[in-house]
Amino acid sequence: MERSLTLELVRVTEAAALASARWMGKGKKNEADHAATSAMRAVFDTVPMSGTVVIGEGEMDEAPMLYIGEKLGGGGVLVDVAVDPLEGTNIVAKGLWNALSVVAVADQGNLLHAPDMYMDKIAVGPEGVGVVDIDAPVKDNLYNLAKALNKDVTDLTAVILDRPRHAKIIHEIREAGARIKLISDGDVAAAINTAFTDTGVDILFGIGGAPEGVLAAVALKCLGGEIQGRLLPQNNEEYERCKKMGLADPKMVLRMDDLVKGDDAIFSATGVTDGELLQGVRFHGLEATTHSVVMRARTGTVRFIEGKHKLSRKPHLVME
Repeated sequence: MERSLTLELVRVTEAAALASARWMGKGKKNEADHAATSAMRAVFDTVPMSGTVVIGEGEMDEAPMLYIGEKLGGGGVLVDVAVDPLEGTNIVAKGLWNALSVVAVADQGNLLHAPDMYMDKIAVGPEGVGVVDIDAPVKDNLYNLAKALNKDVTDLTAVILDRPRHAKIIHEIREAGARIKLISDGDVAAAINTAFTDTGVDILFGIGGAPEGVLAAVALKCLGGEIQGRLLPQNNEEYERCKKMGLADPKMVLRMDDLVKGDDAIFSATGVTDGELLQGVRFHGLEATTHSVVMRARTGTVRFIEGKHKLSRKPHLVME
């Protein structure tokens, strides 16, 4: 992939964040998501690439834009594209933490075409690579990670979606003595946070969306971290979708190279609302500021970018 794509993709996530942030706290998640999707689609048309959406807003008959299979870009290198124009629609509607606009790209054929179903996940930063296992007991994973981080288990913080389905895991984490950060939504941000020490998050557990698992995998590949997942088909239709993806055993453990192949991928995220890693969009009359992170797997480069935008000069939020 071209190195210049890294900064081009920041323009994409900035546009989506700016558009959706206008809806923060207004209780209208669908409007916020539509605004993000429309802005992201408009900017993608200006990016020098030939992309195919493999993870998007849904199938062609479900989503008017950024649907799976949609072609993006103004021509150039062939890439797979994974998008979540607004990771955390409920978060924005309620004005909570850690809503993001997210894009990931990799060379064509290198991203898992994850169906829209549940995935069990465990994610850690670089120090946790090789020391956790999705099939191991929660207690063992916590003790092994604590040893790798040179911490006591009581100093670890695990992040998990606040759902009834996680009652058993939450109990086991507390029994082991670790701390827990419960989140309402947004496990892409939670997975990324495990790779940054200043976020105060050490490990992610639990069941979330499979598409979000692939997005998190791209970010963690760039950061040197690790995520493991297992698809959880709920019915025959979902089971058949897994088989069509080429998974002979839909419940096999998916590791980093299953989720994102090759040695190169690019990930960009812009904060919509404030989070541990990124600030949300700030509006100042006809100006706005954004805070983004963009990273590339091949080089390991991570850039934090603060953007200052003259909104009156950017009709339809096509970022220049």
